[in-house]
Amino acid sequence: MTPQELKNSILQLAIQGKLVEQRPEEGTGEELYKQIQAEKQALIKAGKIKKEKPLPEITEDEIPFEIPESWKWVRWGDLSESIQYGYNAPAQETGRIKMVRISDIQNDHVIWETVPYCEISEQDIASYLLYPNDILFARTGGTVGKSYLVREVPEASIYAGYLIRTRYSSLLCPDFLKRFMESQLYWDQLHEGTIATAQPNCNGKTLSKMILPLPPLAEQNRIVAKIEDLLPLIDRYEKAWSRLEEFNKRFPGDMQKSILQMAIQGKLVEQRPEEGTGEELYQQIQAEKQALIKAGKIKKEKPLPEITEDEIPYEIPESWKWVRLCQVGYTQTGNTPSKSHPEYLGNYIPFITPGDIVYGRIYYDNQALSPSGKDVARVCPRGTILQVCIGGSIGKAGIVEMEVSFNQQINAITAILCSNEYLFSVLTSSYFIKSMKDSAGGTATPIINRGLWDSLLIPLPPLNEQKRIVARLEELLPLCEKLK
Repeated sequence: MTPQELKNSILQLAIQGKLVEQRPEEGTGEELYKQIQAEKQALIKAGKIKKEKPLPEITEDEIPFEIPESWKWVRWGDLSESIQYGYNAPAQETGRIKMVRISDIQNDHVIWETVPYCEISEQDIASYLLYPNDILFARTGGTVGKSYLVREVPEASIYAGYLIRTRYSSLLCPDFLKRFMESQLYWDQLHEGTIATAQPNCNGKTLSKMILPLPPLAEQNRIVAKIEDLLPLIDRYEKAWSRLEEFNKRFPGDMQKSILQMAIQGKLVEQRPEEGTGEELYQQIQAEKQALIKAGKIKKEKPLPEITEDEIPYEIPESWKWVRLCQVGYTQTGNTPSKSHPEYLGNYIPFITPGDIVYGRIYYDNQALSPSGKDVARVCPRGTILQVCIGGSIGKAGIVEMEVSFNQQINAITAILCSNEYLFSVLTSSYFIKSMKDSAGGTATPIINRGLWDSLLIPLPPLNEQKRIVARLEELLPLCEKLK
């Protein structure tokens, strides 16, 4: 149950007579209603309020639920002394008097400091003056139906035309009426009477015809007091609920990060001695790289410094080995052929930019290069991992499924004798992305060049263990996606 649903339930109990007990000594809603009508007749006779057309009797079909025997169903207009539209005038920085608008009412408070002024003739002011315990009602726009109980008026003020003011007998509890205007019964009747146009509009007749349950005054006060007692508990519930919602929102992502971290720490699957060691795999990779260099298929790299104890970020199994990224494959930084050579463009090979890498997937429907463009662009084979190395997208990565070219904001690694999927899980782990960001240079825009990227540390398990890690990740990560 959301905090708003809980509040709605409490308000529903309140207007059904189930929040506090009934006390016979407090009288009945019928008796109170007759007192209010007698008071209204006296005000009409004295010329203080206008006589209104009688409202229709409440039918059985209109009554939405049972109320206590001591209560009475009434119409809002029968309780009101007046239901009046506001004054239409332009808002000004200075003027005759302040004028409260819909936009000045925020979070059930009037922001009096920003309420503008307006011009109005002296004889009209009295009709629109606001007094404590008036209720304002938004009759149009996105806030239609929102109500505000005036508790204080720091200086003489009137109210604007998109508001309706309702004034009622002093024999009624203002806060009980305000709580009714927050209940589901109120909103249901409002929506039924709202004119559906580009700007939703609800008029005074709709408000006047609304039915509401009327308890004795003393019970109204006790209901309001009970609600006031419960509101701090609702606030506490809302804070706890919001924390839980935030936790639930973060949980799938946090779980995914934890699983990836366990994977690259050697804690996701067991180690098997018969599968060899990371050191043995490393030596095989170096031998293969030398063969590729000798055959002219890749370039010889500069020697990298030995890994020191201070660099090692966490413990890994004894059968694993810490290596630098470029030691498990060959790397490239992309480039963009000059647009001054239109012959470089054409429908031949996808040209990947950071925007084409989304949630671990690569989209290939970007502009393409022509055969001549391929000669001047950096091209990588299927299975290569592309990773963004600049800006707010730093760390985004994907495995290419075909031969592609890519721009200078992307680094690429083509693995040798390693699982592409395992290497991808390392490069997309929170550990590796943090390492990228910590190593990034630049000012407003972080950049990690290929030299720094190449030298970042990754854990290397035996190849068969890499494959078992990938298989386990393929079982677990979809469960995290389902939680999202």
